[in-house]
Amino acid sequence: MGTTLKAKKENPVEKYPAPPYPKQEQEMPGTEQKMDPKPDHGETTYKGSGKLTGRKALITGGDSGIGKAVAIAFAREGADVLISYLNEEEDAREVADHIRAAGQKAIMVPGDISNEAHCKQLVEKAIAEFGQLDIIVNNAAYQMEHKSLQEISSEEWDYTFRTNVTAMFHICKAAEPHLQPGSSVINTSSVNAYTPNRSLMPYTVTKAAIQNFTATLAQLWGEKGIRVNCVAPGPIWTPLIPGSFSGDKVKEFGSQTPLKRAGQPAELAPIYVLLASEDGSYMSGATVQVTGGMPTI
Repeated sequence: MGTTLKAKKENPVEKYPAPPYPKQEQEMPGTEQKMDPKPDHGETTYKGSGKLTGRKALITGGDSGIGKAVAIAFAREGADVLISYLNEEEDAREVADHIRAAGQKAIMVPGDISNEAHCKQLVEKAIAEFGQLDIIVNNAAYQMEHKSLQEISSEEWDYTFRTNVTAMFHICKAAEPHLQPGSSVINTSSVNAYTPNRSLMPYTVTKAAIQNFTATLAQLWGEKGIRVNCVAPGPIWTPLIPGSFSGDKVKEFGSQTPLKRAGQPAELAPIYVLLASEDGSYMSGATVQVTGGMPTI
């Protein structure tokens, strides 16, 4: 009789560090190099199985956080990846190293996606380098905490929308002529689309807009054979957190969830792989929630 191997089973409450975390703050957009504890992006754990072999992907905010975890997973599944980022060179180089270590092509493109011309350049660069584009992950986002409506400037409101929503429109519009049947677009929404945090008003409004954009575009592109979905994460341990919250809030980040901790970027990546791959071929217009048990109704 052979020996039956059992898959490792872990208690999700205890799988990663839980609050209280060390107090910490950073200037936006933040860097993982200064975070304590360091986020897990699946660097040592994610193992691919060829689900995205031959695909070419563009990921905004691909230098850190969820974008980094997705870039690593996509590369290990066989995709070449263009990572778009603002200016975090050290973080971006590390992601590119992981992509190349997986045997895939990595393209790094810095710049501000709140600028329409830059969004178009991202698509043009992907086509020039890869010859095709199969997967778009609109993931980059900006948020800042405020105690009152009066603290929110018109400039910040506009910038938040240009970064979180309008960039997604420009990238998808520029990419449409190049996307073939079987392509996939994945947008990052948030639990804040359902249960908005009153201190993050511009951000929460954009996250609701992302879900509506996703559901609408999925209908527009359905007959083209292009699937459009989004992921709604709960509190995830990324540079955005110390970059936008006070040290006291960072210390307790994620404690409000039933799992009593922040999620790690590595815990999101398999969902993006599913939505990008043939395994998700009948999934379109959907929002997949990864919230640590936080209710969304």
